[in-house]
Amino acid sequence: MNAFYLFLAVLVPFVGGALNPLIPWKKRRHMLWYLEGLVTLNSVLVWMLLLHRPLEKFTLVNFTGNLAIAFQLDGLGTVFAGLISFLWPLATLYAFEYMTKEKHEKTFFMFYTFTYGVTLGIALADNFLTMYCFYEMLTLVTLPLVMHTLTREAILASRKYLYYSIGGAAFAFIGMIFVITYGETSDFLLGGVMNAAKLSEGRNLFLLIYVFSFFGFGVKAAVCPFNSWLPQAGVAPTPVTALLHAVAVVKSGAFAIMRLTFYCFGADFLRGTWAQYLVMGAVLVTILYGSSMALKETHLKRRLAYSTVSNLSYILFGVTVMTPAGFAAGICHMVFHAFMKICSFFCAGAVMHQSERHYIHQLDGFARQMPKVFAVFTAASFALMGVPGLCGFVSKWNLADAAIASGNVMAYAGVGALLVSALLTAMYMLGIVVRAYFPKADFDYGTVADVRDPNWMMLAPLLVFVVCIVGFGVCSVPFTELFAAVARGGF
Repeated sequence: MNAFYLFLAVLVPFVGGALNPLIPWKKRRHMLWYLEGLVTLNSVLVWMLLLHRPLEKFTLVNFTGNLAIAFQLDGLGTVFAGLISFLWPLATLYAFEYMTKEKHEKTFFMFYTFTYGVTLGIALADNFLTMYCFYEMLTLVTLPLVMHTLTREAILASRKYLYYSIGGAAFAFIGMIFVITYGETSDFLLGGVMNAAKLSEGRNLFLLIYVFSFFGFGVKAAVCPFNSWLPQAGVAPTPVTALLHAVAVVKSGAFAIMRLTFYCFGADFLRGTWAQYLVMGAVLVTILYGSSMALKETHLKRRLAYSTVSNLSYILFGVTVMTPAGFAAGICHMVFHAFMKICSFFCAGAVMHQSERHYIHQLDGFARQMPKVFAVFTAASFALMGVPGLCGFVSKWNLADAAIASGNVMAYAGVGALLVSALLTAMYMLGIVVRAYFPKADFDYGTVADVRDPNWMMLAPLLVFVVCIVGFGVCSVPFTELFAAVARGGF
């Protein structure tokens, strides 16, 4: 296919989303058909690009020298774009039912669709400048979604999200300047693009810049100590928090760190340095911190948010091992975690939508009243715990295997952190499941008599997600081989 279609896949959600508030819809269902058709057709376009990948890049604007806004589809971009384009139509369908109880739907879906285009822009970016521009735009288009309800909590959460994101972007900007100035090319190349002579002359300076950039992008990936914005952003509607915590924002942060580590500075330059040990140490602390906070949290969505904090650093642990196997394992968990987490968040959203209950202690007996939702939630919980036969086990096994094979002493400690986190995950996820299925003997089911499973628009995405969770676990080999090929540069 022509490389222009790369830019078209990014542009269509912007144009289509901007038109939505301008069209005088006579009936709500007409708007819903339009939006679902828009994102589905764009996803079809993306998958056509993935199956018939353009060999050349498309340059939109060439400023000067190696400064350009350009798009290209390489192996890592293919995985991320495929993930985004698969999940977005399903998330949009789910949002239609959820937003029936919310106001300002037209504006909400405008920014929701914008976010699709911006995230694709990050996935398809050919160079650091392009990725950085869309990374900044991601903050701008998701900020109105976080503050959508306009409650005091939503406004405070959006402020924190904005302040943290701007601060992180400032540190990432430093890294971009160094990569553009001292790189042999502005394009992403597996192995790194930095000038070898310059790296050897100012080794510690470049390592410091890498650390600054890692934590800059790490703000969106919720790395300690810059993770407090993520649980607080849970005040947004569930379709927003699910995409923030599963795909768009947090995975964009992890994706940017992959680009920074393997495609800009190069793992060979970083491996064995103090910078590697520093960022890996922060990642391990985040894994344990997120799991511990999830265990003590009583609010359903915030518990899942802290779980996200922990699991994002699983991905970054694979990255900081800085071997092809670690990189492949990080990609694997990035993809598999997206399905596990969006599934669990959508189950939580269904509970809140159907019952207006938000705290875990209020969920006693819900499994009898919402059997479909809690069957899916249980499967997602087992996957997050790492139960064999489900996708979470595959990605966690690969992470541990890569860590041991690396021979890095701190990576061995990382395996221990993964095991402790898995135990904590079992405790905080099963705590919800057990309450729902096994309430106290004297529990009065009359108190939850009004609770029912939601309609098909909410249930259909959940069914697809749980099938994927099981399918990835049972038939994981083709996917893990694909991720390994991406990590080696062979895809």
